[in-house]
Amino acid sequence: MIRKTASSAIASLAVLGMVSETAAGGRAVECYEQINRPAVYDTVYENVLVSPGGQVVDYDPPIYGTVERVEQIAPRRVTYEVVPAITRTVYHTVKVDDGGYAWEWRVIHGRKVLCKVWRKARHARVAETIVVEPERTRRVVLPAEYESVAREVLVRPERRRITEIAPSYQRVARRVMVLEGSTSWRRVHIPKHCRY
Repeated sequence: MIRKTASSAIASLAVLGMVSETAAGGRAVECYEQINRPAVYDTVYENVLVSPGGQVVDYDPPIYGTVERVEQIAPRRVTYEVVPAITRTVYHTVKVDDGGYAWEWRVIHGRKVLCKVWRKARHARVAETIVVEPERTRRVVLPAEYESVAREVLVRPERRRITEIAPSYQRVARRVMVLEGSTSWRRVHIPKHCRY
């Protein structure tokens, strides 16, 4: 411990001696020059991802149109209907009373008397309905019925188009340090000042 302290003291005295000698105009024994080496850089090119790419989907909707066609809406069928009887009215004269003698009360000159009188035969016009053609059942054939119908039809189905987009890159320059800068000391000889 005592030796270490003594060595430090001697070294300090030697440095002080050198400084004071230089400051006093003494001759330098050794001289050193500081050399600074700057850092060395280089340009590096690398590909940088600009767009990751992906898929683009184009969609075209389906197209529909209208088609008209004649379709049967009722089939042929058979029905039966009743045809009423055909009648006619006929008029003719008929005897409604034969006539002849009859007794009736009369008032003659204020006197009520029973008289025997003669009556003519009486006739009247009478209407009579006669059947010209009797009631009957008739077979009726109804033809099939058709109608123009408009229907929606698919003209073109939907379409999907998928486009693949590749990722895109860009070449970028970047400066990188190849060698770090450093500082060192080099011993130099300056005539009449420093011995080498």
